[in-house]
Amino acid sequence: MIAPSQKTAVQRLRELIDQSNAILPFTGAGISTECGIPDFRSPGGLWTKNHPIPFDDFLSSQEMRDEAWRRRFAMEDYFSTARPGRGHRAIAALYRAGKVPGVVTQNIDNLHQASGVAHDHVIELHGNTTYATCLGCSRRYELTEIKSHYDALGHAPDCAACGGYIKTATISFGQAMPNDAMRRAEKLTNACDLFLAIGSSLVVWPAAGFPLIAKRNGAKLVILNRDATEFDEISDLVIHDDIGDVLSSFVVD
Repeated sequence: MIAPSQKTAVQRLRELIDQSNAILPFTGAGISTECGIPDFRSPGGLWTKNHPIPFDDFLSSQEMRDEAWRRRFAMEDYFSTARPGRGHRAIAALYRAGKVPGVVTQNIDNLHQASGVAHDHVIELHGNTTYATCLGCSRRYELTEIKSHYDALGHAPDCAACGGYIKTATISFGQAMPNDAMRRAEKLTNACDLFLAIGSSLVVWPAAGFPLIAKRNGAKLVILNRDATEFDEISDLVIHDDIGDVLSSFVVD
């Protein structure tokens, strides 16, 4: 069912939420655009201006590593000033109410944690850009430390512990998906009775498979996204409307 109006969408979504005991929000870039963070794939998105740097290129080329860090620091104003939007706050309210056991996200902006969802209950399929890790020993580094070195020498430092390359804690093209995050996401998907796909184009696999798993296990499937997705036809409710408007209309902080 494609909701014919926002009023109908909110009414039906409220009914589904009231009837559910285990809701799994699955979020993509669309939930964060109102927070000032541009998405990647849409027309005018970041990847229409700069092609993503594949993981193998990052490993094999100092020039590509320098470029990756240049791009990250160029984005710092977006990430450092972003605050949770209405969609994040609505999900956090459902989390506090005991309706949401965890959140699965494709986003790297840390905004679900900032909204009040416990870090352990946010499953980040594509990592987190607000800190860095060593690819060799997994030691954590804060970005301020990396930027000081970068500004002084023009490139990021290597790991002080093992000499490995330091990279934002994100998953690049060609990099293996995090096994633990995928396992936890699948477990939550299998256990939910309502799967909310919010702000995701549902084109990136294997993450895009989770709505299908939920539906096959008998969960209701809701897609809230500005544009159509290939899973609209199998969804119980499709809402092509503003995420913040829809979610904030039935959840009070």
